[in-house]
Amino acid sequence: MTIFARLALAAALLTLASCGAPKSRNGIDAACAKVAFEGSEFTVCHAEPGKHDLMLVNKGADGKPMRNFDALDKRLGDRFPRVAFAMNAGMYDPKGNPIGYYVEDGAEQAPLNRREGPGNFHLKPNGVFYGDAAGWHVATTEQFSAGKPDHVRFATQSGPMLLIGGKLHPQISENGVSLQMRNGVGVSADGSAWFAISDEPVSFGRFARLFRDQLKAPDALYLDGAVSRLWDPVAARTDAGPEIGPIVVALQRK
Repeated sequence: MTIFARLALAAALLTLASCGAPKSRNGIDAACAKVAFEGSEFTVCHAEPGKHDLMLVNKGADGKPMRNFDALDKRLGDRFPRVAFAMNAGMYDPKGNPIGYYVEDGAEQAPLNRREGPGNFHLKPNGVFYGDAAGWHVATTEQFSAGKPDHVRFATQSGPMLLIGGKLHPQISENGVSLQMRNGVGVSADGSAWFAISDEPVSFGRFARLFRDQLKAPDALYLDGAVSRLWDPVAARTDAGPEIGPIVVALQRK
């Protein structure tokens, strides 16, 4: 990482640390904090390599999609007390099943979706957030397909891409008229995964710039809109709302 990238990342971390969020709860350090950007409020959660493990979960012990955070305790078992945060993680059908590529605990549960169609998922290029032996990554669907690793630990496909190599998605305007609650994920040069959720309706453009300009994540993926929800145990935040699909969980290592 260049000195400039290190300084930029340090600035982003300082922003999170200065927001007055609780430092820890039950031995779990705060990973999420409020961030103001371009006049809008966001909550940003930072998953750190070496400190956190990321996993995806969708179905509960009964084999059915969980649809909310309430069932995570039974699903995670003795890992539940180590949850740093959880967030909805990709688009899904009416039954709660992912509509795109989905890998959980190394097992592929849904194939890569390269079809055309309506809605944000099909606003090409869409992309994949995944983890492998080398770390955490965000890639366009085409990039992922061309260089798919031998072993994918977890993956969720969603769309559209917010940023591709530091540039806004070609169909995302700088400040569009569509304002929605939004959440997404980006990966910075040091391998950190940054999960952001807007605390008020924002445009696609502003949301994308949050990842590029504040979090220094050149590649970022949109996860969802109106259903966006966060569970942050340290801050005692559990968002209510519509049923969700796959969930990404950050676990603090022992």
